[in-house]
Formats: sequence, C-alpha cells, structure tokens
Amino acid sequence: MRVLFVTYPALGHVFPTIPLAWALRSAGHEVLVASAGDALKAADAGLHVADVHPGFELEGFLQSTVAELMARLRGPDGVDPMDGLRLFQHLNESLADGIVRVADRFGPDLVVFEQIFVAGLMAAERLGVPAVQHNFGFARGTELRELTVSMLGETMARHGVAKVAERVPVIDIAPPSMVEPERDGWSMRPVPYNSGAVLPDWLLDEPGRRRIGVTLGTASVHVNGLGPVQRLVAAASGVDAEFVLALGEVDTTALGELPDNVRVVGWVPLTRLLQTCDAAVHHGGAGTTLAALNAGVPQLVLPDGADRQINAEAVRDRGAGLLGTAADLEVEVLRRLLSDEKLAAVAREVREEIAAMPSPVSLVPRLEALAG
Repeated sequence: MRVLFVTYPALGHVFPTIPLAWALRSAGHEVLVASAGDALKAADAGLHVADVHPGFELEGFLQSTVAELMARLRGPDGVDPMDGLRLFQHLNESLADGIVRVADRFGPDLVVFEQIFVAGLMAAERLGVPAVQHNFGFARGTELRELTVSMLGETMARHGVAKVAERVPVIDIAPPSMVEPERDGWSMRPVPYNSGAVLPDWLLDEPGRRRIGVTLGTASVHVNGLGPVQRLVAAASGVDAEFVLALGEVDTTALGELPDNVRVVGWVPLTRLLQTCDAAVHHGGAGTTLAALNAGVPQLVLPDGADRQINAEAVRDRGAGLLGTAADLEVEVLRRLLSDEKLAAVAREVREEIAAMPSPVSLVPRLEALAG
C-alpha cells in the first residue's frame, strides 16, 4: 500500500503524524510526506519527503502574502475565527498545485491529511482514493475541515474536483476525557516525536532537585520575544527547583545574568526533558501540551494565539494544570505548580489514560481495510 501524508508546512503539524507514518512503514507500506518549509524536516525521521513548494518559508509567507491578516491574528484584541479560516484558505491555495502534482505522480492508495491541510482531501478525491484526517491536538477538526473546504471552490474546480467526501475517518490523538468526541473519530495514542538527538549526559542523570521544564515552542519566541521568560527568570530564585529553559536557537543574552537554579540549554528533545521534570511551563502548543500530559506532570500554560487557548482550557478544565498569562509568572504560582497534589494526581491520571489509548500500530489494519 502506498500512503501519502499531507500536512501544514510547520513542525507542530507534521511531527504528530510521524508515529503513524512509522507504524505504516514498519508494516511494510510505502510512505511519502508531502509538505513544504519546516515540515520537510520529517526527512530526519527516516521518511521520504516531497517538497510541494521549493523555497517556501512560512514566516515570510505570513509577513508578505497575508500580512494584514496576520496583524489581526497576532493583535491584542483576540482571534476572529474567520481570520484563522482565511489563513488556512490562503495556505491551502498556495500549496494545492504542488500537492496535486506530487499525488498524481506518487499514485497513493490512501491519503492521510493533517486537519488543516484539506488540499490533501482534494487530491484524494481527484484520484478516487480514500482519505483519513489526522488531528494534531485538542481543536476539533471536522467542522474546521468542512468550513475550509467551503472556501476552496475555485481551487478544487481548477483541479477537476466538484466536491469532496462529507464523511471522513478522523484520527484523534487527544485524550478522550479532555475533548468532545469527533464524528467518525478513531482514537489513537499521541506518541510524542521531537526529532532525534544525542542526549547530553545531564539529561540521562536523575536531577539533584525538583525540575521545571520551560519551552515556548518552535515559533512563539521568534514572534513574541522573551518577555515571559524574563518574568520567569526574575521569579526563579524564589522557588526551590531547577528551571531548564529549552528555547531552541534563540539569542538569550537579553536575559542577563541568570540565577544559579536556571539552566539554558537551547534545544533538547522535549519528550526526554519532561520525563525528568516535576512540572512544565509552556506556550500551549498542541505537541508540547500532549508531551507534558504523556510525562504526567502538571503544567502552567501561557497561550499566545492559534489553537493554544483551546489547549490551555482543556488542561485547566481537566485539572491537569493551570492556565495563565506572563503576568502569572510569580513565585507563588510556580510554587503551587510544584506543590499542588491535586494537579499532580490528575496529570498522572491522564498519563495512564494516554497509555491505554490504541497505539499507532493498532490502527494499521483499519487503514489497510479502508484502502482495500
């Protein structure tokens, strides 16, 4: 069986699909990932990747092609859902020709499309093969898919597609106790993937004291700066714990001289880091939120746009962590994150729930049957 994965051109969207791609490859099936920009790093996972838009750079696209739209989405007045849909429309339209070209040449028996990139569903319809939607977090994808499809009429017509299937199986990686079930949903365990690495020795050792992992994801810090981290560093010396700042390739000189209990590490695999932590502070990205839940640690979520408010509310409502803003990065809040036994108990409970979810391997027979 030949399976084509189609995703939004960003790490946070392609990474959640990689465990299923691995499962299919391990079962002997041929897998190709079709995307652009940073999502091409799926090749680092040992997968074959097709670049549907050579030279594409997501941030450049956002700052040029849809600059006015992005100014509203990143503004202080909250997100208009229609602006989000228009962004998805523009991205699908911009990459659709390349996705169709790759699909026509690869000839898949099945298309797995990430919930925003419905151009994959269009390509499947064009070829007359089944498609499966792959969600990436807590945002519900079925209505999002339907609304985005309704805005792509001209693009679909250009590729000879009058309409797409109304009912599509949905692979849902969110813990069931934290979301409303998807129509046609197939639950699948979220297996965190953060790319491979040679681990530093300190990450293999047991921490000498309690530890809080801190990350702002792969995009937020470049857009919004280090303001939240500066507040956290200012409070860190009043908390009996080590803070590990995993901020990626970011200039941290603006943080000044750091307290003895703050370690800046650049990039390390988040999955492994959180396994050594007692709590996490982060921006609310779906992958980071799920990684903290997999680790069973309480989390303080500081959402800053996109789907992150949804993720943060899911954590708060389940009782597995706190929802806050940069202004909440005070000593007492950080101490509570470490000392609140109820938060810790619920976080462990969700970890056990995730462990009991169907594995990616267990879904392979269902996909084989779907493709016939």
